[in-house]
Amino acid sequence: MIGYISDNLLLPILDFFYGLVPSYGLAIIALTVVIRLALFPLSAGSIRNARRMRIAQPVMQQRQADIKAKYASNPQKQQEELGKLMKEFGSPLAGCLPLLVQMPILFALFATLRGSPFADVPYSLNLKVVPSDLVAAVEAKPFASASHSIFITETDHVPVVAALPGGNRLGVGESVKVQLQAKDGSESLEAIEQRLTPSIDLTPQWSLTKGEGIVTVNADGTLKALAPGDATVEVKIPGLAARSGFLFIKALGQVGFLTDGTVNWDIAVLVAGFGISLFASQILSGWGMPANPQQATANKVTPVMITGMFLFFPLPAGVLLYMVVANIFQALQTYILIREPLPDNLQAILDQQVSQQTVTANATAVTTERLPFEPKGGKG
Repeated sequence: MIGYISDNLLLPILDFFYGLVPSYGLAIIALTVVIRLALFPLSAGSIRNARRMRIAQPVMQQRQADIKAKYASNPQKQQEELGKLMKEFGSPLAGCLPLLVQMPILFALFATLRGSPFADVPYSLNLKVVPSDLVAAVEAKPFASASHSIFITETDHVPVVAALPGGNRLGVGESVKVQLQAKDGSESLEAIEQRLTPSIDLTPQWSLTKGEGIVTVNADGTLKALAPGDATVEVKIPGLAARSGFLFIKALGQVGFLTDGTVNWDIAVLVAGFGISLFASQILSGWGMPANPQQATANKVTPVMITGMFLFFPLPAGVLLYMVVANIFQALQTYILIREPLPDNLQAILDQQVSQQTVTANATAVTTERLPFEPKGGKG
């Protein structure tokens, strides 16, 4: 499903924006904003529900406890009263459905920006080598890897798979060539390149990641089985925009804060921007709410932890750019929604909570204030 959304929705939008402004960095920003705007009604529902539940939860918990105690011997009446309570304040789970609906699209967007043209696309082939005298007993089943859309030119991309027509089980001494071809098998990657005239060199890079001494792989993708065992071959097809820059970003496909001991400051800036925008979004989500020390601590600690994780998590710069833009959009969306008026019943509860908190704070200040003549050590 994620691949279908990427190929049939996100990449065409990306092509459209790249056609308007030939910059993949701007195309990422435009694609992110369009998708976030399209999902605005769903994410707005989640934000509104979270705001309502934050206010109503203490009251709901108390009333739920009262109902369960009062109608402990009458389950039917208990469920009826709990239903009325949910109707009055809404269900805490109401915000989950909009979140679940939008997740496939967001995952597809994330996957799109991790693939071609923004990064080199890897294909992994797991191989099983058996003794030559057992090959006849192995049923040959054609093998094909997962499909990835490979950009041949700035606006031409084709779903490509790595295929072994005879299957991924080989006999010792057998040689086969991996076929990089269109998903429907209509033509090879080489034929596609010749037809479309690629913008960059798309020569596949072959490597053996597991099974040294079991299999060898040549530069043209020819495999030779040497001994029984398991092996894994990886082939990478270069990403057209993986090495192109944008503003202060050296390469949209750059991965990692540290590369061979060298600090990639563009990645550091993107990660810092992600942390700051996430912190702003969380602070805005609690604006106008009663003070909550635990929530305030979480709002400070969570962005720091997540930001620190992304310093060393292998994400391409293009993905980090998307995450920063998405967080900024989320913060603006939150700011707009928290200014909406609340229903009268929730506003009354909020006013009462704020008033009680103010009275408690004033009372605490009075009791802890030391009288002018009182010794520092307290009363003897």
